[in-house]
Amino acid sequence: MILAPWPPLFPSPAKFNGKFRKPLFQSPNVVLDSFISHSKYSARSSFKCSCTKKGNPDNVFERFSVLGSDIPWDSGSVWSTMALYFFSLHIPLSFGGLSVVAQSLHQPVLDPQTEAISLLVIQTTELLGALLLLKNTAKSQYKLVNFFQANNGSKERNWVQASALGFGFLILFVFLTSILADRLFDPKDVNNPILKEILSSGSISVTACFLVYCFVTPLLEEIVYRGFLLASLASTTKWYQAVIISSTIFSAAHFSGENSLQLFIIGCVFGCSYCWTGNLSSSIAIHSLYNAVTLMVTILS
Repeated sequence: MILAPWPPLFPSPAKFNGKFRKPLFQSPNVVLDSFISHSKYSARSSFKCSCTKKGNPDNVFERFSVLGSDIPWDSGSVWSTMALYFFSLHIPLSFGGLSVVAQSLHQPVLDPQTEAISLLVIQTTELLGALLLLKNTAKSQYKLVNFFQANNGSKERNWVQASALGFGFLILFVFLTSILADRLFDPKDVNNPILKEILSSGSISVTACFLVYCFVTPLLEEIVYRGFLLASLASTTKWYQAVIISSTIFSAAHFSGENSLQLFIIGCVFGCSYCWTGNLSSSIAIHSLYNAVTLMVTILS
């Protein structure tokens, strides 16, 4: 929820049979040909060495991600697990949960404080349900705590720095796109009026909203869309393809047509951060900070 066998370098030496005699004097043409041949060979060797030292750009791009091929789930069950989460947890709870609460309380419209507390309960229920689903569909040797452990290849990469960089890029992107949208289209209120009403209803509502949007929801969505879906796709495809596919699903899951492109790019930022660090804490931190800033802007506006 939002408010990526070599051939030998040198020829084999000729065998010496003891009958070869080197002339005392060589003609100038022979000396010149030998010099030219040696110069060409040296140039080719230097070029090969230089290319080897600089490295292949494709290999450098592939090494961006530290995600491995060993995942807790079978690659063949990824989409069935995702569909089960989507249709049994996400849609019923995120888009139908408040209606169930309103009917249970016999209220046509929930008051803001009740709505805030209900959102916290609903999102927490979805988080627990998602964890239970991923645990039951994972291989038997994996425990629930394994889902949160950093990748072995990420020890040399600082996830805190990656989070700061990703968050800074995300804020800059949103700021620039907002300015561009205001110039191309009619300016509109960026605040959600329903969220604004909930935040204005008291301290309990504000606390519940911060718990939902800054803790529960980032943890839920990063576990599902990055920790599960992205990691599973990256084990069988290129990391950037996995980022694009998971970000598309992440954007579609919000059912927001007008914000779909922005949500897709936000998902790409989260995905790239997770691929580079191999640590889910990075994308969770960016997600939480972004939602926190959104809430603060809504409160202060």
